[in-house]
Amino acid sequence: MCRWIAYSGTPVLLSQVLLQPKHSLIDQSLHSRMGVETTNGDGFGIGWYQEETAEPAVLRDISPAWNNRNLREIARHTRSGLFFGHIRASTGTAVQQSNCHPFRSGRWMWMHNGAISEFHRLRRDLALAVDPSLYADIEGSTDSELMFFLALTFGLTEDPPAAVARMAGLIETTADARGVPLPLQMTVAVTDGERVWAFRYSSEGRSRSLYVSAEVDALRALHPDVSFLRELSDETRLVVSEPLGDLPGAWNEVPENSYGVVQPGESALHDFRPEYAGLPPSGR
Repeated sequence: MCRWIAYSGTPVLLSQVLLQPKHSLIDQSLHSRMGVETTNGDGFGIGWYQEETAEPAVLRDISPAWNNRNLREIARHTRSGLFFGHIRASTGTAVQQSNCHPFRSGRWMWMHNGAISEFHRLRRDLALAVDPSLYADIEGSTDSELMFFLALTFGLTEDPPAAVARMAGLIETTADARGVPLPLQMTVAVTDGERVWAFRYSSEGRSRSLYVSAEVDALRALHPDVSFLRELSDETRLVVSEPLGDLPGAWNEVPENSYGVVQPGESALHDFRPEYAGLPPSGR
């Protein structure tokens, strides 16, 4: 599996989030506490937005995050108010740059932790459901990227929760037709550069870990001695596969079968269920 982090809020150097915390994403690449694997060394990726451009910049590499000099160099000199970081542990597909997250389409970014069970049996049926106008943009061979393009097919750019629900429903319907039980395990983050949607769902109801940071004003009250908190806006949030440190009260677990929206103003949390209507099983 993988580990990932999504940051939205006051522009900061990427290094302040990706490198400096006690249990940073770099530390998790070697010493994950909550992942299926302790070590996540099959590549990494970061994606970030800057005011000058609508599309995010993306850096992806197959080397382990813990010893990549380019990652450290860019993180120490790049400031952004919305960025993704991902470290990969392959579930069977090749270790290659095109299989590293985050994935990008226009101004949209997507990253995933989890897997589609027996993906090799379901890949063809699922790929045939991708809109032909989008199919040529698929670069790699992962289930994660295919999930992204299925969500795009189902209207991600207009209604992300509905599109992800239809994507999940198609995977489960297709798996049922092929005799694959409990096919989907996912924590997903997707953004358009303004809002971040984060989903936690699995067919078995035992999803991979996912946490969101507490409200900044509450953290300031709990920890007035932490100077870093004084620099952040009240709307700053992090969504992470596992907490970046042990600061009491800093992290809230995202509930099973739910999704959250981090956005200007009030963030929101909602129930999540796959959508099956109008999705006949592929391959029948």
